[in-house]
Amino acid sequence: MTELEKHYNKFCEDKRLLRRHGQAEYITSMKYIHEFLGEGKNKKIIDIGAGTGRYSVELANEGHDVTAVELVKYNLGILKSKKSNVKAYHGNAMDLSRFGSSSFDMALVFGPMYHLFKFEEKVKVLEEAKRVTKQNGYILAAYCMNEYSIITYAFKKNFAKQCIAEGKVDKSFHCVCSEKDLYDYVRLEDIDKINKAAGLERIKIIAADGPADYMRQVLGGMDEETFQIFMDYHLSTCERTELIGASAHTLDILQKI
Repeated sequence: MTELEKHYNKFCEDKRLLRRHGQAEYITSMKYIHEFLGEGKNKKIIDIGAGTGRYSVELANEGHDVTAVELVKYNLGILKSKKSNVKAYHGNAMDLSRFGSSSFDMALVFGPMYHLFKFEEKVKVLEEAKRVTKQNGYILAAYCMNEYSIITYAFKKNFAKQCIAEGKVDKSFHCVCSEKDLYDYVRLEDIDKINKAAGLERIKIIAADGPADYMRQVLGGMDEETFQIFMDYHLSTCERTELIGASAHTLDILQKI
């Protein structure tokens, strides 16, 4: 069993997305999925790195034709146990050879980029997503952001000196991650390089959860009306360029031209 499998055997993605900070990410991501799917049902969607199916199952329930690919068998088992219409497969985001080219209207890549550490691997994921997506279709790729990691782990949790001593950050405070860290953290310029290598054109990039992850306790204590006001604020500002890099997660919206 890999470290990634051990991690997800204990970590429940569904529960994370049901907590207030996770709801912010989920609501925001679904807003942009719907925006770029356009009108009508029965759109063909592939969810690459689908986890336990939080997005896949909801989109299938909305009437879309959803295919899910998940690497971690434990997550895949939970997804299948939901008895939805999602067609779920065990597989690797870097090898989607079971699927034909130009098969899907939209590809979601919401998990793989978190756990890949080599530039070439990230590019391969986008190239495969691009291949299976129809011409003029959309690819939505999620990333964990560098500044969020530095602020919350190095400083808020007081590991800054340890990170420097162990070479976990470089002189510019860019995280230096390896597979044992489980997560990789990027900056906007890193994402730009991946897109260029994969030959994909950005439509927009958004702060998927903005300040929500920094505000977990505050959000948890809000009444429903105040939380809705927070979401109104977040959705009105999540495309502002000065906020994107400090978000915990970004959502990069790309088009196959």
